[in-house]
Amino acid sequence: MTATAGQIVRARRRARAAEAWRVFRADRAGLAGLVVLVVVGLLALFAPLLTDAGGLDVTRAPGRPLQAPSGEFWLGTDESGRSVLLLTWWGARVSLVVGLSAAVLSVLIGTVVGVLAAHFGGWTSRVLLRFTDFFLVLPSLVLAIALSTVLARGLWTIVLAIGVTAWPPTARMVRAQTLTIEARPYIERARALGAGHGHVIGRHVLPAVLPLVFANTTLSVASAIIAESTLSFLGLGDPSMVSWGSMLKSAMDTGAVTGGAWWYLLPPGVGIVVVVLGFTLCGRALEAVFNPRLRGRR
Repeated sequence: MTATAGQIVRARRRARAAEAWRVFRADRAGLAGLVVLVVVGLLALFAPLLTDAGGLDVTRAPGRPLQAPSGEFWLGTDESGRSVLLLTWWGARVSLVVGLSAAVLSVLIGTVVGVLAAHFGGWTSRVLLRFTDFFLVLPSLVLAIALSTVLARGLWTIVLAIGVTAWPPTARMVRAQTLTIEARPYIERARALGAGHGHVIGRHVLPAVLPLVFANTTLSVASAIIAESTLSFLGLGDPSMVSWGSMLKSAMDTGAVTGGAWWYLLPPGVGIVVVVLGFTLCGRALEAVFNPRLRGRR
């Protein structure tokens, strides 16, 4: 029985997916990062089912202030008597949501700007590149602090502040990749056959650019999580929600460091390091998957 065109396409896609997973799995560091992210993500997702959110309320704190780790409180308590383990667990939810959302926003903006600048060229490219350079020379953290100060405090304000300041590197990378793709012969053939801008971008450019963008997104998440922790540490986060950055700020403000309450400072710091390292390892492994030239160098 002759296979249809759709079956052939699906078979090729499955073969490419299997090959990509084989290459990714061969990178032990990337695989370890993926396992860490899956575990942390599942714990954050099921936190409402596995824990009692009432323990986050300072009026219902079950322990004494800055109580050392014990059988009852494995990671001790904070200045209000709340479990540091519970705070760290729930703080992962906010940090991951902000990191993922801000990274997706920044990558989306950078991809649109980069593709349009490379595809249309001329004055469109010059305007978009000058716009990109303007944001590129500004310190992104300082600009994010300014936006967080001007706008109303909240979770999505942090996402917006990080997303609109972190896109220029992605735009530069996507523009370079798009220029390479549009110089290939099949793009010229498509244009000669009457293909419009939408067809060239949607059917040829984006499918070739998106794998690189996806790999870059994992690296952007790590930077976004660090940025969120920094803004929360500076007191610009949502005061009604617990994040790893706000925990570090509270630990500093309440004298936990000088008082020797290491259990209050260490868990959120380790959480940030572990998650950022996990995304970085996955990002490097995905780069090798989508760029075969990198496979022999690692």
